[in-house]
Amino acid sequence: MVKLDRDKLRDIPGWKNAPIHICMDADYRGLTFCCKPGYSLTFASKCKRDEVLLELGINPREFIKIKEDFSKENDWDSNLVCFGSFSYCCMRRDGCDKRDPALLARYPGKSMQEIMVIYYQKKKELAKRLLDTVTIPEAKKKVEPCLMLF
Repeated sequence: MVKLDRDKLRDIPGWKNAPIHICMDADYRGLTFCCKPGYSLTFASKCKRDEVLLELGINPREFIKIKEDFSKENDWDSNLVCFGSFSYCCMRRDGCDKRDPALLARYPGKSMQEIMVIYYQKKKELAKRLLDTVTIPEAKKKVEPCLMLF
């Protein structure tokens, strides 16, 4: 069993023990909530995405491809959200003025509660996909405990 820091986890719809953001010292699964490389960020001083990608041997272009392929496969492209895809949306469980209306448009006829379950289940799938791409043996050992959580 993987020992998790309870302060770095959240129980959210569709994902028990979900990681918080990487910038807040989450485990590697938190990459699912990271935004698109190559853009200036409001909280750039806290951002650990590039550091974590380097540590795991995932280059930024590969990270973008994984997220954008996932987006296309799940019909997650949207011009209403940051970076054009729900794949780049963060965790904000208390709502987002871009993500939430876009999700309502993407999943008509569903309640926001149902939509958030779908959203976080898909973010969980994306997290696994990102970690499954790690191939460097030393980095693979680092992500194995996280992969055991899926």
